[in-house]
Amino acid sequence: MHIVDGALSNTVVIVGAVAAAGGIAMGLRSLTLERIPTAGVLSASFFVASLIYVPVGPSSVHLIMNGLAGILLGWAAFPALFVGLLLQAIFFGFGGLTVLGVNTVNIALPAVVVGLILRRLVASGTPVAGAIWAGIGGALAIALTTGVVAISLAASGDEFIPAAKLVFFAHIPVMVIEGLLTGFAILLARKVKPELFETVKGVHA
Repeated sequence: MHIVDGALSNTVVIVGAVAAAGGIAMGLRSLTLERIPTAGVLSASFFVASLIYVPVGPSSVHLIMNGLAGILLGWAAFPALFVGLLLQAIFFGFGGLTVLGVNTVNIALPAVVVGLILRRLVASGTPVAGAIWAGIGGALAIALTTGVVAISLAASGDEFIPAAKLVFFAHIPVMVIEGLLTGFAILLARKVKPELFETVKGVHA
């Protein structure tokens, strides 16, 4: 779901960069030493999952796993996902450096929203119930991401509106897959590493 260099207006690029800087600052403030390994694993998971992609207009269709990042990291998903996007832009040319801020916001902001809404529900109750909520969160994160990507494109000119609509419909299968993967990942994590969710139950966003 990377938007490429040159596809957006200067205004959208600048607003995205400022918003990304703010999100990263918030994320770094909440990134405790105990959460750094989790952030590293999730950043790597995003990096690997989104290497396999299908181009769709000025964007692309691929797995993101940002719902999982938001549930486990909260605001710290911003720096974790930013690192993955930065490395992809540098080594593989995915997206680009000028749109790095916009791409970060488009992927990390939905992750944070899902985390704020569902983290406590995922961490409480039975592992199966938590997995169901996580699956919903995984799908919701993709839906929200397609929405903000569509807004970014539409705000850059009327000629991008058809592409914005295409991005949403092209990602419907991805929503289903992400929901299933996120649910199973949380189910496994709650069984083999329950201490990971002590942080989720805490007060850190």
